[in-house]
Amino acid sequence: MTPGPAGQTIRPATPDDLAACAAIWRDSLNDYLGRLAQPEIPDDLGPILRLYGHLRVTDPATFLVAESTARDGTRPDAIDGFAVGLRRDDLWFLSMLFVRPAVQGRGLGRALLAAAAPDPETWTGHRATATDSLQPISNGLYASLGMVPRVPLLRLVGLPERPEAFAPLPAGIEAIGFDEVGDGPAAANAADGLGRAALAAELAALDLDAAGFSRAVDHAFHVTEGRVGFLYRDRDGHAVGYGYTSESGRVGPIAVRDGALLGPVVGHLVRAVRPRGAFGMWVPGTAGEAIVPLLRGGFRIDGYPVLLCWDRPFADLARYVPMSPGLL
Repeated sequence: MTPGPAGQTIRPATPDDLAACAAIWRDSLNDYLGRLAQPEIPDDLGPILRLYGHLRVTDPATFLVAESTARDGTRPDAIDGFAVGLRRDDLWFLSMLFVRPAVQGRGLGRALLAAAAPDPETWTGHRATATDSLQPISNGLYASLGMVPRVPLLRLVGLPERPEAFAPLPAGIEAIGFDEVGDGPAAANAADGLGRAALAAELAALDLDAAGFSRAVDHAFHVTEGRVGFLYRDRDGHAVGYGYTSESGRVGPIAVRDGALLGPVVGHLVRAVRPRGAFGMWVPGTAGEAIVPLLRGGFRIDGYPVLLCWDRPFADLARYVPMSPGLL
């Protein structure tokens, strides 16, 4: 445990804290969205709770909550804020930082950030986060610490109503479902471990090439969330990209070796399954190869952009589409 501002203790989150964190996330967003006459965040917290469960498992030491105590100091009283810092290779990513509206402005956010961040005296890697463009105070705080807003993440929502807007996969490029790669990572046979290992190695290489970090633990989470993965190989059998889509409509992450392949891959992903509603994805503003055909094909920009911030470049965001602002 770490002392926080008066009446607060900062400690690692437990599974029992996650519902309170999700409520703070929703209440904090709705607090300022309402003042700007924007729609509220729905009260369906299932997806964010599953994400929090994943992040608490992968980064337990830096999924932190600020807990207020009773006046006698002996009993937990309430969770007033939380922060989640993720470590993926030499990238530290601030996934979440939210404080209950009633206790904002008292230094709790800064205390949580300091507790979740790597030691500035020893950390030599990259630092990054994603912030709402409607939050100038937060954006200024992160920029003052070196994580300057660099690239917008656009929320694109819709259906491929005009499929001719999407270029087909180039000749010689084959889309292979993850279950069909190698011996099949989901196949129930004695050799399926070889298939899993081969696929994991190809995904790690693609992630390192486009995103700048590997994240095997996150790929496992995407599968448990029902996302359908495809590996794209050229005629020589080399992996040139991967991407996820889903019946829930969530698309991403996507990584390609050649930026010109991003549009055809996105086009394939939004036609590979039929969503229960509309598709939604977060696309960097630098990924014009995806944005242009999506808008021409029937998608629209939904809401205000999120801003990707970093202290030093780590990814080629013309070739990489993240899962979400909370889990690159």
